[in-house]
Amino acid sequence: MPTQAPPDHAFEMSPVVAGLWRIADWELDVPARVRWIEQALELGITSFDHADIYGDYRAESLFGEALQHAPALRRRMQLVTKCGIRLRSAQRPYRLNHYDASADYVRAQVEQSLRNLRTEQLDLVLIHRPDYLMDATVLADTFASLTREGKVARWGVSNHTTGQFALLHAHHPLVTNQLELSPLHMQALDDGTLDQAQQLGLRPMIWSPLGGGRLFAGDDPQALRVRGEMEAIAARLGISLTTLAFAWILRHPSRPHPITGSGRIERLREAVAALDVTLEAEDWYAIWTASKGHPVP
Repeated sequence: MPTQAPPDHAFEMSPVVAGLWRIADWELDVPARVRWIEQALELGITSFDHADIYGDYRAESLFGEALQHAPALRRRMQLVTKCGIRLRSAQRPYRLNHYDASADYVRAQVEQSLRNLRTEQLDLVLIHRPDYLMDATVLADTFASLTREGKVARWGVSNHTTGQFALLHAHHPLVTNQLELSPLHMQALDDGTLDQAQQLGLRPMIWSPLGGGRLFAGDDPQALRVRGEMEAIAARLGISLTTLAFAWILRHPSRPHPITGSGRIERLREAVAALDVTLEAEDWYAIWTASKGHPVP
């Protein structure tokens, strides 16, 4: 049976969010998935980030099976998911990948996510990528309807420009924009999206804070420069490279929520450790300089 979400007024994401896009690769049985969730909660990670397409449309169901096995866990967490990408797969033989933020598709995917996650309400749903054919008025009406029906508590977007965010936010209140940011990918620092988040007082969510693993294994010039600089700083501070990367993101005044991507509890522990680290501005800019390959102008 579906389990009830926490009361709407209690919605608040944890400072660090657990990302589930790789859960299908972790090869955990149901009891192991339950234990993983319990360990994340013990670390203070109460927010779990999904998308309908993750794991070839299987990730939500894998997590939902764990909640069905241990339904009391649901009231201790916030469930975040995304929709709006039609991804080709064996189950969905679209002619090509494309975006779809139409009313019918968003409603259908929200209702499927509710079934997959074995819950009666989703705490936060994001439009995964900007749909160039989006009608903001129609989509806002869909948001309002699904909220009135008690199916979604909050709405946001992912990977939207400032203009795209402002357009939809003008029609229906949004609570976040999920963006890519890492010491190896700093576009959000200059494209206005983090400035907009600060202006509106809406904390962004951050995906790929470790550069998709490139921070550890990349052999291109940028990765080598950044890793060398960060290893020196991490050694001086007595923290891991993972902790430093999360601390670099958390140092931004928009108060971002970085998202982990690992099934290893130790990685989650290292991410949470960043909450106790405050980087000096010179260290933050030393990493920026290594990434850019030149000093500040």
